[in-house]
Amino acid sequence: MLLFILLPTILFAQETFVKGVVTDARTHETMPAVTVVFDGTTIGGSTDNTGKYHLLGDGNYTRIKVSFIGYKTIYKDITPGKSQVVDIVLSEDRQLLTEVVVKSGKKARYTNRNNPAVELIRKVIAHKDSNRLESFNYAEYQQYERIIFSLSDLSDKFKNKKIFKNYQFLFTQQDSTEIGGKIQLPIYMEEKLSDNYFRKSPFVKKQVILANKQVKYDEHFVDNEGLKAYFNRMYMDIDIYDNNIPLLANQLLSPIADGAPSFYKFFITDTIKDVSPQLIELSFTPRTTTDMLFQGKIYITMDGNYAVQRAVLSVNKNVNLNFVRQMQITLAFDKTEGGKYRLNQSDLKIDFGLNKNKGGGVYGERVVIMNNFVVNKPRTPETYNGPSQMIAYNASEKGDEFWKAARPDTLKPGQANIYKNIDSLQNLASFKRAMNLITLFVAGYDNLGPFEVGPVNTFYNFNPVEGFRLRLGGRTTTTLSKRYYMETYGAYGFKDDRFKYFLSGTYSLNDKSIYSFPQEYLRASVQHDTKIPGQELQFVQEDNFLMSFKRGLNDIYTYNDVFRLDYVHEYLNHFSYKFELKGWNQSPAGALYFQNQVDGKPNTINSLQTTELSMELRYAPQEKFYQGKLYRTPIPDKYPIFTLRYQEGLKGVFDGQYNYQNVTADITKRFYLSQLGFTDVEAEGGYIFGKLPYPLLDIHHANQTYALQLESYNMMNFLEFVSDHYASVNIDHHFNGFIFNKIPLLQKLKLREVVSFKSLWGGVRQENNPAYDKSLLQFPLNSDGRPITYTLNNGPYMEASAGIENIFKVLRLDVIRRISYLDHPDAPVWGVRARVVVQF
Repeated sequence: MLLFILLPTILFAQETFVKGVVTDARTHETMPAVTVVFDGTTIGGSTDNTGKYHLLGDGNYTRIKVSFIGYKTIYKDITPGKSQVVDIVLSEDRQLLTEVVVKSGKKARYTNRNNPAVELIRKVIAHKDSNRLESFNYAEYQQYERIIFSLSDLSDKFKNKKIFKNYQFLFTQQDSTEIGGKIQLPIYMEEKLSDNYFRKSPFVKKQVILANKQVKYDEHFVDNEGLKAYFNRMYMDIDIYDNNIPLLANQLLSPIADGAPSFYKFFITDTIKDVSPQLIELSFTPRTTTDMLFQGKIYITMDGNYAVQRAVLSVNKNVNLNFVRQMQITLAFDKTEGGKYRLNQSDLKIDFGLNKNKGGGVYGERVVIMNNFVVNKPRTPETYNGPSQMIAYNASEKGDEFWKAARPDTLKPGQANIYKNIDSLQNLASFKRAMNLITLFVAGYDNLGPFEVGPVNTFYNFNPVEGFRLRLGGRTTTTLSKRYYMETYGAYGFKDDRFKYFLSGTYSLNDKSIYSFPQEYLRASVQHDTKIPGQELQFVQEDNFLMSFKRGLNDIYTYNDVFRLDYVHEYLNHFSYKFELKGWNQSPAGALYFQNQVDGKPNTINSLQTTELSMELRYAPQEKFYQGKLYRTPIPDKYPIFTLRYQEGLKGVFDGQYNYQNVTADITKRFYLSQLGFTDVEAEGGYIFGKLPYPLLDIHHANQTYALQLESYNMMNFLEFVSDHYASVNIDHHFNGFIFNKIPLLQKLKLREVVSFKSLWGGVRQENNPAYDKSLLQFPLNSDGRPITYTLNNGPYMEASAGIENIFKVLRLDVIRRISYLDHPDAPVWGVRARVVVQF
């Protein structure tokens, strides 16, 4: 009887119960999926999403073993037979940041044949589809993401400069061996919490943003939405199961891409048996270290799934990536229902700097944590309807208490204070003065509160018609109104002795600034100014001072009186439409003239008047852009952009002289080719119905400046070609240094090769060709009596170029060869054009 009474007590006394929390030594964040076992046994488990663990056993255990891939394994002594709390702090294994080096007494030639590492990676590749999210019929999870940028690797001397006397509260410190250095100055942070839904058939991936918090600067100086879009484009989602992984607007071949064994070397460097399932550590490095490829380690489950359980990726120091001093991607996967693995955390760290070896720079980190993963439990159909991304109406209004509860980890002290610190910073008068100067230099506007003057690069220019030209303009800001917006300028040419002007007023219809996506606004504008027929500039004012310098004869101008009434409506799915009513009067200027024949005699036409109603449909799936002070710049991506335009000429309406119809279709797309770079392709076609004089036909975009213009024909003269039907293809391929990186001298210079080809087919039907109808305006002649305007009826116009980009990290220089129509007067055969572009 006594034995039965004492037995439960004896058994209980022999049980050992251990619990605690595992945290990261550097970030102090809790760590999920860490393996904790009684040393010498397989009894144990993994920490949960909050980093907590518990062990229970009835053996005489004296210590526990704590291990996590990429971190140093540690052991902790425990007292057997008792309940106890043992918290664990893990430190990163620095060897994961170094290159993979394989040494032997005799250097063996690497081969894929009979290589167990290659056989293993081929099995991983073969099982990719079954290990992806898309292998489930339905899936959902909650996602938290945080992106933070700081000025990095700062010195004590820099921190203690007099200029930062009032800013000391901004600086933070960390371990000097960490990426980004000891002293940092946080400048930006954004957090986002979302519910995500996936359905295989019909395919849907949808994100509902529940909360969004962002450091916001004064919108007079910084476009906060544009800043958010740009940073998120730099730090995109990482999916190792994709063939290509986006990184800094480039795409690098994944180590488990279908063709990875042809470009990577793989080595089995460890077998980890004290976890379940067992793992194989597979190290990899590029076959050619200068190629745009990763290096690092992946850990493969040996349970028949051949899934990635963890990955640590970096890039070789020889890779042609601008400004990148250090980079590390860490991916952690967790087991789901059915024993499969799915990504539960990713961490991308990059330290940027003008000097790769020393000096201050910028450190950026994006952390993504996914939890509450549920598979194969369908929701109602309404859950999957609507655009791919939706934002809750109060997403940006969540307070500090909400975020403290919603974050799956804990912010470091420097991160927790960044929102408050930036608000305090913007109240300092010295900071406002500095931002005013930066805005004037970068954007070209001087902010005066409700109105800003600029852009300064248009205040002065010159051309053969106007001579010395002065211009002064400006526009209202959101300080005056977020819904009403006005822009104006006045200009005067001292040679033609004429005053020019522009005035526009815009009203936002969706209670947002006209800079905010999605746009919906109504705009009216009037303009009286000069224009070169066929010159269409992207993102640059036509009277920019640098555009004053042109090659050849460039005195073909028109005076234009234009009235426009526009309505623009964008949708969250990036479909948009635009309606425009345009009244346009143009008269010749400079060497240009309008002349036809009446009864066999020359007849001068003073002006042409058209009234036009047009519609434009545009679809740009997944498009992101940066909204600057002058324009909204799309951020190139792999998704195509479709544009369809229809224009109807209205004779007799507001003195319009012509009836016509014009249809234009355009498709642009970027193709990523991993280490071979990327190709931008644009195809466009148009057709005009109706009888029209040549100034109203399609005047193909020519460029006589010395700046390289991607959307224009750089060796074509102004007004050289017109068409009433045409098709064009523009191809621009960037090798990203794939060839130059293999040449030692060029590899050090980090130069990149680029080639392009442009071809234009077109023609003018007899009804619009003045050679067949003298009542039409005749093509103009030069001073020698030779024509300067032609049709494309004799074949396509073509030009090709080869160039070098990344010169001093900012300059592209192309040598261009014109291939066809070389017999035209003043037709250039060869040319050199330059373009300033900053890219990673």
